[in-house]
Amino acid sequence: MKISIIIKALNEEANIARTIESCLGALEQFEFDGEILLADSLSNDKTVEIASSYPITIIQLKSLADRGCGTAPQLGYQYCSGEFIYLIDGDMRLHQNFLPAAIQVLEQDDRLAGVGGIVRDMHLDNHEFMSRAARAKKDLQPGEVDRLDGGGLYRRSAIESVGYLSDRNLHAFEEFELAVRLRAKGWRLARINQLAVDHFGYKIGAYQLLWRRLTGGYALGAGEIARATLGRSTFPEVVRKIRTLWISGIVVAWLASLLLSFCFALDLTYGVGVSAIILILPLVFMSLRRRSLRLGLYAVAAWMVFTIGTIRGLVRRRLDPSAWIPSSVLKSRMKELA
Repeated sequence: MKISIIIKALNEEANIARTIESCLGALEQFEFDGEILLADSLSNDKTVEIASSYPITIIQLKSLADRGCGTAPQLGYQYCSGEFIYLIDGDMRLHQNFLPAAIQVLEQDDRLAGVGGIVRDMHLDNHEFMSRAARAKKDLQPGEVDRLDGGGLYRRSAIESVGYLSDRNLHAFEEFELAVRLRAKGWRLARINQLAVDHFGYKIGAYQLLWRRLTGGYALGAGEIARATLGRSTFPEVVRKIRTLWISGIVVAWLASLLLSFCFALDLTYGVGVSAIILILPLVFMSLRRRSLRLGLYAVAAWMVFTIGTIRGLVRRRLDPSAWIPSSVLKSRMKELA
């Protein structure tokens, strides 16, 4: 089989039909021998019900405890059989011309492990999405890259050479963790100047999304990838390139200096004064940098949330990332065709 498209989904009833239809359209238009697998992380909305009306395979986790950004790709990988594997989120729309362009690039260079394209964010109505879009202008430029954020088409033989597709222990940075394993084996990754997907994301407020990042586990990702690579040759690169890690380190130092300045002050008034200055310095700095008190306040709040999450991720128990993920096949496209 030529292509396996793995759709990662959790409560995507508003988007899943568009995602599936775009993937089906891409396979049909270019007459690819392929399959589409929906890797569902126990959605409690109509995601699975809607997806069931399409000619695809649907796989679902058995345990809520296994939910995570790193789990869904590996879940789909357990069941797929394609020579090439394409990862896409359940809130994305695949552009029809991307897959043939990506396959052509992979077939011309046998040391390329994966190819990504241009990711276009459709909703830029909160602080986090605006900041991410601004960073994407640099991180998502065409050329050789150090990761394929936003999905990509991978060579199966490359994935097999590093043992597994995605680390089930991660709640974020799963693409980067895969990338460092691949590059450690001598593989390369590239992004081509071809529109790959439209990303629709969440239509919710910035602080509501921030709370979801903490309670849903996403904020744990930086600590989890540091824990996963600790003691390996890839650890220095992870620390250097995962921005959340060094921001969390700065926040911990800031809070420690705040505590020390108060505890070791010569008198109470002096201690309160110095502590107050240290307390507001980050807010002043970020407000000036973002040219907005509102954006500065959000940045500091995000720092705190992700620092808490990073610490939790560092101490979280790890499971064997190559072990089979307990799951069930709710619908098999192959059985329907038999």
